[in-house]
Amino acid sequence: MSTDLMPNRYRPGESDLPRRESELIARRDEVLGASYRLQYRRPVHFVRGEGMWLYDPDGRAYLDFYNNVPSLGHCHPEVNAAMAEQAGRISANTRYLEPKLVDYAERLVDTFPSELDRVVFTCTGSESNDLALRIARFASGNEGVIVSTYAYHGTSAAVAAVSPNLGDAVKLSPFVRMVSLPGPEGVPEAQAADFFEAQVRAAIVDLNRRGIGVAALLIDSIFSSDGVWVDPPGFIAGGVAAVREAGGLVIADEVQPGFGRTGAHMWGFERHGIIPDLVTLGKPMGNGFPIGAVVGRKAPMEQFGATARYSNTFAGNTVGIATADAVLAILQRDQIPQKALAMSQRLRAGLKKIAQQQPGIRAIRNAGLFFGVDMGAEGTAATGRRAMALDVVNAMRDDGVLISTTGANEDSLKVRPPLVCQAEHVDLFLAAMERALIQVAG
Repeated sequence: MSTDLMPNRYRPGESDLPRRESELIARRDEVLGASYRLQYRRPVHFVRGEGMWLYDPDGRAYLDFYNNVPSLGHCHPEVNAAMAEQAGRISANTRYLEPKLVDYAERLVDTFPSELDRVVFTCTGSESNDLALRIARFASGNEGVIVSTYAYHGTSAAVAAVSPNLGDAVKLSPFVRMVSLPGPEGVPEAQAADFFEAQVRAAIVDLNRRGIGVAALLIDSIFSSDGVWVDPPGFIAGGVAAVREAGGLVIADEVQPGFGRTGAHMWGFERHGIIPDLVTLGKPMGNGFPIGAVVGRKAPMEQFGATARYSNTFAGNTVGIATADAVLAILQRDQIPQKALAMSQRLRAGLKKIAQQQPGIRAIRNAGLFFGVDMGAEGTAATGRRAMALDVVNAMRDDGVLISTTGANEDSLKVRPPLVCQAEHVDLFLAAMERALIQVAG
């Protein structure tokens, strides 16, 4: 596992920067907290965005194949118009009667299986996961949480404590148990389900023996921070059943795979053929406007709500609801997930063709428009694989295409463009990828 909390970042003195950017960095360093980091060896400086593109102060365009937050593209005009129109009328909270709040809630839960028929709004994915953990612990009467070995679920104190991805300095809760995924462990697909279930059952046994019990299995259904280990579909089902047998709830973190990212399904958990108890939403819900939600089954939601307070001034505010409603309407009207699936097939075919010609690609994994591309030939040391991945990412940045890395060793390219990408964007990305591989190979 990489010990660098953000390998793909700017390090002072390693790159020659224009005066404009170096002076801005100096000003940042004088006023912002030390936890802030700039992405890429040569930081990018953007002043506007449109669709698939971001533009620097000199007007140079960068193709965004990394940002899943504006899933409908940067500055979508219809989304912005809905946001501005509502902001020009009133911004109010959920303690007042507001028909648009109910209208959107009904439309949102209609995209889920019928068992998931209640929603509570939040401001961010972190807050959604925080609230889901509170509900699960209240409903189960237990404290233990099971997560994958390199999971990331947010930044609040509660969810940072169940996010191994944040590094050794962020201490995990003693109530957390980590389970390995079959993919990174090299388990054949035919044995993947049994392997995952055995890991979960062992964690449950340990939690019960220590008097903690299991409150929740919390999983990002695309396992993005673990390296996008998506296959085989359904491998998590036995672990899900084991947690329910032990009295725990299943929380599907859909902040990254949700809202059509996987193409074939609106929600990532559907790809695995399961129905969770709670589902957490965030980033793409408002195409950049901060809004999130917890969608869940009636029983745990009402059990929690009847005796515990959850009130949030900004969660579910009318501007956020209007924005999220526009996003959902456009996703459905324009059949964005279906079109994204077609583009993912084009992207996968192009990557496979490059892999046949360039030795640097070890494996390709994806679910819809979320790809993990492993760098480095078989037998290459971990440090060499990570160095190659970072070199490719930064070569592409210099070529005007943005991606990043993921996985425990940060040797997998993370490729997740806005869902509105078209064939010409895919082809531009593939051409830049091939150039980067040739450049890195020397």
